[in-house]
Amino acid sequence: MTLPSVSLKPNGEPHVKVAVVGAGAIGAYVGAALDRAGADVHLIARGPHLAAMREHGVRVLSPRGDFTARVHATDRPEDIGPVDYVFLGLKANSYAACGPLVTPLLKDSTAVIAAQNGIPWWYFHGHGGPYDGRRVESVDPGGSVSAVLPPERAIGCVVYAATELEGPGVVRHLEGTRFSIGEPDRSISPRCLEFSDAMRTGGLKCPVEAELREDIWIKLLGNISFNPISALTRATMREMCLHRSTREVIELMMSEALRVAEALGCRPDISVERRLAGAERVGDHRTSTLQDLEKGKPLELDVLLAAVVELAAISDVPVPTLRTVDAISDLLARGVTAAA
Repeated sequence: MTLPSVSLKPNGEPHVKVAVVGAGAIGAYVGAALDRAGADVHLIARGPHLAAMREHGVRVLSPRGDFTARVHATDRPEDIGPVDYVFLGLKANSYAACGPLVTPLLKDSTAVIAAQNGIPWWYFHGHGGPYDGRRVESVDPGGSVSAVLPPERAIGCVVYAATELEGPGVVRHLEGTRFSIGEPDRSISPRCLEFSDAMRTGGLKCPVEAELREDIWIKLLGNISFNPISALTRATMREMCLHRSTREVIELMMSEALRVAEALGCRPDISVERRLAGAERVGDHRTSTLQDLEKGKPLELDVLLAAVVELAAISDVPVPTLRTVDAISDLLARGVTAAA
């Protein structure tokens, strides 16, 4: 596939300079696509993965066609300097500690695009209404994330692509190319349009959504239920859907989450039945939380589950099933963290 180049500045330099912080499977995939289109891309990683990208570039294996992107990769953000966009490929539970990686990349106009699951730290920034500006303590404890990543820099991002690291420097693209983005205040901003254009030029789908929170909740319906249940049971998506009692628990969790979204003024265009049918079609997939558990990594459950329980308390919505699963999975997560 022949791709057009992104627009250039009058001096001939690429118009968009992007640093990917946490260039794992998703981050390296996005960076490779942007580099392929002509953007000025820098990947921040570490270990054997960094060494492989330095030596061989990023190798993308995809049903849409394999390619290699020779992208600048480093573990020293100070060698990159200020950029137009920081794309965060880190887990959300790493955000509060990412200051040393992000700060050298910032100028006054730098936007931070957080490709995270769950409720983002900026959720009530520009929200309007009675909750405007409120902090979600579960995801931004004591304002520790906002201190590193000011909400006014944030561009939300909901990832619908599935990738995995097949080996150091090698990204296997499994399915999906959509990265929906949007401003917390619902505006269709020039910076969103610019980044969207660069992503689309690189062969990815990147719609700018005024109501990105609806996308957040649609994806969260699956994450809030399947992810903790999979960690507790070690079951795949298909197994959870086909086990009648477990499926009923997941239905209750999804229904409770939808009631919280609606209480906060968000009405995602999705039904529990449709969400379950889509999950069942995925087959014997192990959720990212289950994969993290198997690797002994910290579990990213605060933004997926604890945050929604907190939002339920704020909006006075009863969520007994979510509270029960949150209590049990939190004990599991604490044990994994203590053992790490």
